[in-house]
Amino acid sequence: MMASSRFAVAVHVLALLARAGDVPVKSGEIARSVNTNPVVIRRILCALSRARLVVAQRGASGGAQLARTPARIKLSEVYRAVECGSPFSLHPAPLRRCAVGRNICAVLERVQGEVEGAIERALAKISLQDVLDELQACGAQGAKRDR
Repeated sequence: MMASSRFAVAVHVLALLARAGDVPVKSGEIARSVNTNPVVIRRILCALSRARLVVAQRGASGGAQLARTPARIKLSEVYRAVECGSPFSLHPAPLRRCAVGRNICAVLERVQGEVEGAIERALAKISLQDVLDELQACGAQGAKRDR
């Protein structure tokens, strides 16, 4: 089973937009940085736009920009905007005659809720600005190593 990369791609997109400032960035340019198809980026941008995290304009002079400052964008908002499922799925058809099969989904639904809550709480503590600051630090360390 493969995990979704939508959240990671969305944070990458937002970091690029933050670095661009007031200059709109086209989906093709973002796609090159993410190393994916522009259609994937446009889908992510649509989700981020619906969540009011970005503003996008179509056309030759269009592109996407952040809707607010990086310090005011929490990663929990990004996660809710692009992830449309739970961290894990329940299996669809346990045997109802089995004591475990009859009750496992109810137990795991409770666990699933706790896991989702923990993810939300952790991501709510981190802003896009925190990500940008860490990227900046990584760049400074990389420059020292390159010398």
